[in-house]
Amino acid sequence: MEKKKDTRWMVALAMLAAVLVVMGATGIGFIPLPVIKATTMHIPVILGAVLLGPAAGAILGGVFGLCSMWVNTTAPSLLAFAFSPFMSTTGVAGALKAVWIALGCRILMGAIAGWVWVGLKRIKVNDLAALPVAAVIGSLSNTILVMGSIYVLLAQQYAQAKNVAVTAVFGLVMGTITASGIPEAIAAGVLVTGIGKALLRVTQKNTAAVRS
Repeated sequence: MEKKKDTRWMVALAMLAAVLVVMGATGIGFIPLPVIKATTMHIPVILGAVLLGPAAGAILGGVFGLCSMWVNTTAPSLLAFAFSPFMSTTGVAGALKAVWIALGCRILMGAIAGWVWVGLKRIKVNDLAALPVAAVIGSLSNTILVMGSIYVLLAQQYAQAKNVAVTAVFGLVMGTITASGIPEAIAAGVLVTGIGKALLRVTQKNTAAVRS
């Protein structure tokens, strides 16, 4: 039974990873904005974290991050240097910062979404309430981790890219969090709740069938 469970986990993880790759390769996972690319890539990551656990969320977050690196290398935006080590304007140090922002923040986001879901289920929160909470927190953690890291690690480069004073960077970062992060979180809450509820129902039926 455990072997079957492990196989189902790996198959489901591979399917969600494939969805992320397709979204990244076709561009539908990244929405170009004047400064940064908004994203819908976090939605499969959060779904995976809910259905398969924090470890799966972290793995899928890593796939998200690699796709972000690829897109920002092949179709760079104004802030591509923050997401692609190959677009770094400050050498190796900048490249490592880009790896953290594109990859590390997304891995952590996937894990956070899974941890929130596990925590909510441990205190017996029902699926209809737990799904949007996990989705919104997961989505906001992505935005806050990414934009917060850009502010802490790359404020000077951000200011140069925007042609503003460094003192203005905090306000611009907060503006991006508001303008991009809040709509992304709302979309995640709606979509993860709708899709997740249906997938959880199927998963629970399959689990019951295996046990019987």
